[in-house]
Amino acid sequence: MIGKLSGKIDSKEDGYIILDVQGVGYVVFVSPRTLSHIPSSGEATSVLIDTHVREDHIHLYGFIDKTEQTWFRLLTSVQGVGAKVGLAILGACPPDKLQLAITAQDKALLTQADGVGPKLATRIVTELKDKAASVQTSDFTVKAAGSFTDTTAKPSASVAGGVDNDAVSALINLGYGRADAFSAVMKARANANDEEEPNLQTMIRLALKELSA
Repeated sequence: MIGKLSGKIDSKEDGYIILDVQGVGYVVFVSPRTLSHIPSSGEATSVLIDTHVREDHIHLYGFIDKTEQTWFRLLTSVQGVGAKVGLAILGACPPDKLQLAITAQDKALLTQADGVGPKLATRIVTELKDKAASVQTSDFTVKAAGSFTDTTAKPSASVAGGVDNDAVSALINLGYGRADAFSAVMKARANANDEEEPNLQTMIRLALKELSA
């Protein structure tokens, strides 16, 4: 089992790279995100590897960091999500955005990926909502389904219900995507005045400020 490859870039193509490791060229399939971080031909790089063995082929899938690899494994654990669709989802939704989409149950965002229809998107958010709690991305950690903590702000800041959920619904009605609305309310909650619980109008105003930032 190959866990990591280090070598020089032989070529970069649409959806894959050829990595020269001591004279052997490995075809490694990658997401658009990872591809954007891969250096030019002739330069050295390393990628984390998932190896998929089938009766008629062996495919290598490469990732620029552990977070993307973890999400790839989670996505491909869902029935109907193969490696190709998993990479397509990661191309449409980088890890931090994907985490928000799943926790916020934003099925519409997932359907932006090739090969993902409404039925499959529903299955993904349903099966992965609880598992998303174990993945940390960017400055935010999911503490539980539907609840976030900003690791750069006060420990108690989270989107937990009541006014927050109403604010998310209001932003969605204004035309914002569910994941974007969820993220904005999460940040607004983290930055809210500790001494006074914001009402719905205040929370919406703060969230709109985050969305316009």
